[in-house]
Amino acid sequence: MTRLVIQIPCFNEALTLPGTLADLPQDIDGVSSIEVLVIDDGSTDDTSAIASHHGVQHIVRHTHNQGLGRAFRTGLDHALHLGADIIVNLDADGQYCGRDIARLIAPLQSGSADIVIGDRQPTRNPEFSRLKRGLQWLGSRAVAALSGIETPDAVSGFRALSREAALRINILSKFSYTVEMIIQAAHKQMRVVSIPVSTNPARRPSRLFRNLPHFVSRQLITMLRMYAMYSPMRLFFTVGILLSLLGLMPVLRFLIQYFSGDGSGHIQSLLLGGVLLTMGFVLFIAGVLSDLISQNRQLQELTLEKIRRLELGNQ
Repeated sequence: MTRLVIQIPCFNEALTLPGTLADLPQDIDGVSSIEVLVIDDGSTDDTSAIASHHGVQHIVRHTHNQGLGRAFRTGLDHALHLGADIIVNLDADGQYCGRDIARLIAPLQSGSADIVIGDRQPTRNPEFSRLKRGLQWLGSRAVAALSGIETPDAVSGFRALSREAALRINILSKFSYTVEMIIQAAHKQMRVVSIPVSTNPARRPSRLFRNLPHFVSRQLITMLRMYAMYSPMRLFFTVGILLSLLGLMPVLRFLIQYFSGDGSGHIQSLLLGGVLLTMGFVLFIAGVLSDLISQNRQLQELTLEKIRRLELGNQ
């Protein structure tokens, strides 16, 4: 039988947490036990006390706010130590419906997926504004282009992981974990699927970001960082080739003018081309060095995974 741990990262969620907890399923076919884990990310209200009052079995508290990404990572580590076979993550604001958890974990139970993402169907979700729908679509397309995994709702926080996937995922970002997890999963050849889920009306504004431009900029930075981490040579070589091609054009212009007997007035083309070619060459070198660093990081991740398995007695 399967042991399920539902983890809920929280930051000042004393008002919304009771409703979220009340909506969680008490039993699911094929699941022997369902336990709830609340990660209190340095809340200044009564989040931990409310969780305890409503019968939450496991509460982990950060002494100060460390960000959603760190809270998620803390939850994964603790859930693994609890012996979870499947870990479900959902937000504490009541956006997601607890009845969808059974559908969310079904691909994990059947062994057809390693990670399952709850698709809020943003392109037609009435809770999303037209602007937010457009940004969600663009963001999901960008993640698909970088990872090769089609995810209609790449930033959905409602997702389930198998124990094996949780052992191999290493979240580094403080801001969020959603995009980073997908890109990591792609490079580690995990199977990621999306399941349509329903949503409840928003009870409060998001605390993850101040406004949409802030959210978009942070996610773009995460995408670029993750892509550079796992495919540095492709990134640096692509930019280096573009700069080199741009540099060749003014150099060729100078050479054509020079051999035509009129090169003295076009020295600035030679200087500009030389600068761009030098920048392209530097990026080629940076790509080679970054690729070596990336290989070393992958070795460190393998070592970390083995340490985790030894700690958990899961050799």
